[in-house]
Amino acid sequence: MMSNFNKSHVTAEARTELHDRLQLTGAEISINNLPAGASVPFVHYHKKNEEIYFITAGQGKAVIDGETVELSAGDWLRISPAARRQFFAAAHEGISYVCIQVREGSLEEYTADDAGIEA
Repeated sequence: MMSNFNKSHVTAEARTELHDRLQLTGAEISINNLPAGASVPFVHYHKKNEEIYFITAGQGKAVIDGETVELSAGDWLRISPAARRQFFAAAHEGISYVCIQVREGSLEEYTADDAGIEA
């Protein structure tokens, strides 16, 4: 019985959203895979949520408010809600990334401040 946790397995689909799979209540997390030469087909922004991206594999770029940001495996990127963004895989190599979406300014405690330690 999984009363205090949820588990899900992710395969190499183009996009997997974990909100429903994990019954998330404070964040949205998506796993994204763009093949070589592909892009997210739209520019978007958010009303309240910042996005944190972790590039897990490959190469590509993000165009954020008209500025090009080159991306490769191991990079982390935070984008404020109002920024207009679009993601592109490199012409010769795909890109895979995790996107974590959380409400901007909502973090009150973290790490040890939010932890309870049992002896």
